[in-house]
Amino acid sequence: MSAHIGNRSYTLKIWRQAGPDKPGRFVDYRVENVDPAVSFLEMLDQLNEDLTLKREDPVAFDSDCREGICGTCGVCIDGRPHGPLPHITTCTLRMREFSSGGVITVEPFRANAFPIVKDLVVDRSAFDRVIRRGGYISVNVGSAPEANMTPIGKDVSEDAMDSAACIGCGACVAACPNAAAALFVGAKVRQLTLLPQGRVERVHRVSNMVGQMDHEGFGNCSNHGECEAACPKAISLENIATLRREYARAALGLR
Repeated sequence: MSAHIGNRSYTLKIWRQAGPDKPGRFVDYRVENVDPAVSFLEMLDQLNEDLTLKREDPVAFDSDCREGICGTCGVCIDGRPHGPLPHITTCTLRMREFSSGGVITVEPFRANAFPIVKDLVVDRSAFDRVIRRGGYISVNVGSAPEANMTPIGKDVSEDAMDSAACIGCGACVAACPNAAAALFVGAKVRQLTLLPQGRVERVHRVSNMVGQMDHEGFGNCSNHGECEAACPKAISLENIATLRREYARAALGLR
Protein backbone atom coordinates (compact mmCIF):
# COMPACT_ATOMS: atom_id res chain seq x y z
CA MET A 1 0.00 0.00 0.00
CA SER A 2 2.85 2.42 0.76
CA ALA A 3 3.88 2.41 -2.89
CA HIS A 4 0.74 4.36 -3.75
CA ILE A 5 0.94 6.99 -1.02
CA GLY A 6 0.71 10.39 -2.66
CA ASN A 7 -0.29 8.96 -6.03
CA ARG A 8 -3.09 10.66 -7.89
CA SER A 9 -6.07 9.90 -10.10
CA TYR A 10 -7.42 11.84 -13.04
CA THR A 11 -10.24 11.85 -15.53
CA LEU A 12 -8.91 12.44 -19.04
CA LYS A 13 -11.08 13.80 -21.84
CA ILE A 14 -9.02 12.79 -24.87
CA TRP A 15 -9.72 13.51 -28.52
CA ARG A 16 -10.01 10.23 -30.43
CA GLN A 17 -9.99 10.20 -34.22
CA ALA A 18 -9.22 7.06 -36.20
CA GLY A 19 -7.86 8.87 -39.26
CA PRO A 20 -7.67 12.14 -41.20
CA ASP A 21 -11.04 11.61 -42.87
CA LYS A 22 -12.78 10.04 -39.88
CA PRO A 23 -15.03 11.87 -37.40
CA GLY A 24 -13.51 12.62 -34.02
CA ARG A 25 -14.86 12.95 -30.50
CA PHE A 26 -13.77 13.30 -26.90
CA VAL A 27 -13.64 10.09 -24.90
CA ASP A 28 -13.38 9.94 -21.10
CA TYR A 29 -10.75 7.76 -19.43
CA ARG A 30 -9.84 7.25 -15.80
CA VAL A 31 -6.21 6.81 -14.75
CA GLU A 32 -5.41 5.70 -11.21
CA ASN A 33 -2.27 5.65 -9.05
CA VAL A 34 -0.35 8.22 -11.08
CA ASP A 35 2.97 9.19 -9.53
CA PRO A 36 3.03 13.01 -9.37
CA ALA A 37 6.70 12.96 -10.42
CA VAL A 38 6.06 11.34 -13.82
CA SER A 39 5.73 13.39 -16.99
CA PHE A 40 2.48 13.97 -18.84
CA LEU A 41 3.59 11.60 -21.59
CA GLU A 42 4.49 8.90 -19.05
CA MET A 43 0.98 9.26 -17.69
CA LEU A 44 -0.33 8.68 -21.23
CA ASP A 45 1.94 5.64 -21.45
CA GLN A 46 0.31 4.32 -18.28
CA LEU A 47 -3.13 4.87 -19.80
CA ASN A 48 -2.10 3.06 -22.99
CA GLU A 49 -0.81 0.10 -21.01
CA ASP A 50 -4.22 -0.17 -19.36
CA LEU A 51 -6.00 0.13 -22.71
CA THR A 52 -3.77 -2.52 -24.24
CA LEU A 53 -4.52 -4.93 -21.41
CA LYS A 54 -8.21 -4.33 -22.07
CA ARG A 55 -7.60 -4.98 -25.80
CA GLU A 56 -8.65 -1.43 -26.63
CA ASP A 57 -6.94 0.84 -29.15
CA PRO A 58 -4.22 2.89 -27.39
CA VAL A 59 -4.13 6.66 -27.76
CA ALA A 60 -1.79 7.78 -30.55
CA PHE A 61 0.53 10.66 -29.70
CA ASP A 62 3.96 11.88 -30.82
CA SER A 63 7.13 11.69 -28.76
CA ASP A 64 10.84 11.12 -29.24
CA CYS A 65 13.60 12.45 -26.98
CA ARG A 66 11.34 13.27 -24.01
CA GLU A 67 13.92 15.81 -22.87
CA GLY A 68 12.38 19.00 -24.28
CA ILE A 69 14.80 19.10 -27.21
CA CYS A 70 13.35 17.49 -30.32
CA GLY A 71 10.01 19.30 -30.63
CA THR A 72 8.18 16.09 -31.55
CA CYS A 73 5.72 16.06 -28.67
CA GLY A 74 2.93 18.55 -28.54
CA VAL A 75 -0.72 18.49 -27.54
CA CYS A 76 -3.16 21.02 -26.19
CA ILE A 77 -3.82 20.45 -22.50
CA ASP A 78 -6.85 22.24 -21.09
CA GLY A 79 -6.79 24.52 -24.11
CA ARG A 80 -3.09 25.47 -23.94
CA PRO A 81 -0.31 24.08 -26.14
CA HIS A 82 2.01 21.97 -23.96
CA GLY A 83 -0.05 22.63 -20.84
CA PRO A 84 -0.55 25.18 -18.05
CA LEU A 85 3.06 26.24 -17.45
CA PRO A 86 4.89 28.82 -19.59
CA HIS A 87 7.86 27.83 -21.74
CA ILE A 88 7.61 24.07 -21.29
CA THR A 89 7.22 21.04 -23.53
CA THR A 90 4.59 18.36 -23.02
CA CYS A 91 7.26 15.77 -22.22
CA THR A 92 8.77 17.86 -19.40
CA LEU A 93 5.42 18.74 -17.82
CA ARG A 94 4.98 16.81 -14.56
CA MET A 95 1.72 15.49 -13.16
CA ARG A 96 2.34 17.31 -9.89
CA GLU A 97 1.00 20.40 -11.69
CA PHE A 98 -2.51 18.88 -11.78
CA SER A 99 -4.79 18.42 -8.79
CA SER A 100 -5.74 14.86 -7.98
CA GLY A 101 -9.27 13.99 -8.99
CA GLY A 102 -9.38 16.71 -11.61
CA VAL A 103 -10.46 16.56 -15.24
CA ILE A 104 -7.82 17.15 -17.93
CA THR A 105 -8.79 17.82 -21.54
CA VAL A 106 -6.25 16.62 -24.11
CA GLU A 107 -6.54 17.38 -27.82
CA PRO A 108 -4.26 17.80 -30.84
CA PHE A 109 -2.87 21.08 -32.14
CA ARG A 110 -5.62 22.74 -34.17
CA ALA A 111 -4.55 24.39 -37.44
CA ASN A 112 -5.44 23.92 -41.10
CA ALA A 113 -1.75 23.52 -41.90
CA PHE A 114 -1.45 20.74 -39.27
CA PRO A 115 -4.00 18.12 -40.39
CA ILE A 116 -4.82 15.40 -37.86
CA VAL A 117 -3.29 12.00 -38.64
CA LYS A 118 -4.78 10.06 -35.72
CA ASP A 119 -5.95 10.98 -32.22
CA LEU A 120 -3.37 13.48 -30.89
CA VAL A 121 -0.96 13.14 -33.83
CA VAL A 122 -0.86 15.94 -36.40
CA ASP A 123 1.11 16.26 -39.63
CA ARG A 124 3.66 19.08 -39.14
CA SER A 125 5.52 18.43 -42.38
CA ALA A 126 4.48 21.92 -43.54
CA PHE A 127 7.34 23.18 -41.36
CA ASP A 128 9.75 20.90 -43.21
CA ARG A 129 8.63 22.25 -46.56
CA VAL A 130 9.10 25.83 -45.36
CA ILE A 131 12.66 24.98 -44.23
CA ARG A 132 13.43 23.36 -47.57
CA ARG A 133 12.62 26.66 -49.27
CA GLY A 134 15.49 28.49 -47.60
CA GLY A 135 16.14 27.62 -43.97
CA TYR A 136 19.76 26.68 -44.61
CA ILE A 137 23.08 28.03 -45.89
CA SER A 138 24.42 26.75 -49.22
CA VAL A 139 28.10 25.86 -49.03
CA ASN A 140 30.57 24.08 -51.27
CA VAL A 141 31.70 20.70 -50.00
CA GLY A 142 35.27 20.38 -48.81
CA SER A 143 37.29 20.85 -45.66
CA ALA A 144 35.87 22.94 -42.84
CA PRO A 145 36.99 26.59 -42.90
CA GLU A 146 39.14 28.00 -40.15
CA ALA A 147 36.83 29.00 -37.29
CA ASN A 148 38.42 32.43 -36.82
CA MET A 149 38.31 33.39 -40.51
CA THR A 150 34.92 35.08 -39.98
CA PRO A 151 34.87 36.84 -36.60
CA ILE A 152 31.38 37.22 -35.13
CA GLY A 153 30.65 39.43 -32.14
CA LYS A 154 29.48 37.82 -28.94
CA ASP A 155 26.19 39.75 -28.86
CA VAL A 156 25.42 38.80 -32.47
CA SER A 157 26.25 35.13 -31.95
CA GLU A 158 24.11 34.98 -28.81
CA ASP A 159 21.16 36.61 -30.59
CA ALA A 160 21.52 34.12 -33.44
CA MET A 161 21.61 31.23 -30.99
CA ASP A 162 18.49 32.54 -29.22
CA SER A 163 16.63 32.31 -32.54
CA ALA A 164 18.20 28.94 -33.37
CA ALA A 165 16.79 27.57 -30.09
CA CYS A 166 13.42 27.09 -31.86
CA ILE A 167 12.63 23.35 -31.85
CA GLY A 168 9.81 23.54 -34.40
CA CYS A 169 7.19 21.98 -32.14
CA GLY A 170 4.34 24.07 -33.59
CA ALA A 171 3.04 25.42 -30.29
CA CYS A 172 3.22 28.94 -31.73
CA VAL A 173 0.82 27.94 -34.51
CA ALA A 174 -1.55 26.16 -32.13
CA ALA A 175 -1.62 29.12 -29.74
CA CYS A 176 -2.18 31.77 -32.40
CA PRO A 177 -5.87 32.63 -33.03
CA ASN A 178 -4.94 32.93 -36.72
CA ALA A 179 -2.80 29.75 -36.77
CA ALA A 180 0.13 31.85 -38.02
CA ALA A 181 3.65 30.46 -38.37
CA ALA A 182 5.39 33.85 -38.29
CA LEU A 183 7.35 33.12 -35.10
CA PHE A 184 8.70 29.84 -36.44
CA VAL A 185 9.63 31.29 -39.84
CA GLY A 186 10.95 34.47 -38.23
CA ALA A 187 13.26 32.51 -35.96
CA LYS A 188 14.65 30.50 -38.88
CA VAL A 189 15.18 33.63 -40.98
CA ARG A 190 16.70 35.70 -38.17
CA GLN A 191 19.22 33.11 -37.02
CA LEU A 192 20.74 33.08 -40.52
CA THR A 193 20.34 36.79 -41.29
CA LEU A 194 22.36 37.76 -38.23
CA LEU A 195 25.36 35.71 -39.37
CA PRO A 196 27.57 36.77 -42.28
CA GLN A 197 27.39 33.27 -43.76
CA GLY A 198 23.63 33.62 -44.11
CA ARG A 199 23.44 37.07 -45.67
CA VAL A 200 24.44 35.93 -49.16
CA GLU A 201 21.06 34.27 -49.67
CA ARG A 202 18.96 36.57 -47.47
CA VAL A 203 16.77 37.98 -50.29
CA HIS A 204 15.84 34.64 -51.83
CA ARG A 205 15.56 32.96 -48.44
CA VAL A 206 12.90 35.20 -46.93
CA SER A 207 10.90 35.46 -50.15
CA ASN A 208 10.85 31.70 -50.66
CA MET A 209 10.10 30.82 -47.05
CA VAL A 210 7.28 33.34 -46.69
CA GLY A 211 5.85 32.23 -50.02
CA GLN A 212 5.85 28.60 -48.87
CA MET A 213 4.37 29.58 -45.50
CA ASP A 214 1.44 31.24 -47.26
CA HIS A 215 1.09 28.29 -49.64
CA GLU A 216 0.79 25.86 -46.71
CA GLY A 217 -2.26 27.70 -45.40
CA PHE A 218 -0.88 29.30 -42.25
CA GLY A 219 -2.74 32.42 -41.14
CA ASN A 220 -1.50 35.99 -40.96
CA CYS A 221 0.22 37.36 -37.87
CA SER A 222 -1.77 40.06 -36.07
CA ASN A 223 0.57 40.56 -33.09
CA HIS A 224 -1.50 38.82 -30.42
CA GLY A 225 1.68 37.56 -28.75
CA GLU A 226 0.22 34.17 -27.86
CA CYS A 227 3.01 32.49 -29.83
CA GLU A 228 5.78 33.84 -27.61
CA ALA A 229 3.82 32.94 -24.47
CA ALA A 230 3.35 29.33 -25.62
CA CYS A 231 6.85 28.80 -27.05
CA PRO A 232 8.85 26.27 -24.97
CA LYS A 233 12.06 28.17 -25.76
CA ALA A 234 10.60 31.66 -25.21
CA ILE A 235 11.40 32.74 -28.77
CA SER A 236 10.90 36.51 -28.85
CA LEU A 237 8.45 38.45 -31.01
CA GLU A 238 11.53 40.34 -32.20
CA ASN A 239 11.97 37.47 -34.65
CA ILE A 240 8.68 38.39 -36.31
CA ALA A 241 9.83 42.01 -36.56
CA THR A 242 13.02 40.84 -38.26
CA LEU A 243 11.01 38.67 -40.64
CA ARG A 244 8.91 41.65 -41.69
CA ARG A 245 11.96 43.88 -42.19
CA GLU A 246 13.72 41.21 -44.22
CA TYR A 247 10.65 40.63 -46.36
CA ALA A 248 10.32 44.37 -47.01
CA ARG A 249 14.00 44.53 -48.00
CA ALA A 250 13.51 41.65 -50.42
CA ALA A 251 10.42 43.28 -51.95
CA LEU A 252 12.46 46.45 -52.56
CA GLY A 253 15.33 44.48 -54.04
CA LEU A 254 17.76 45.50 -51.30
CA ARG A 255 20.57 43.21 -50.28
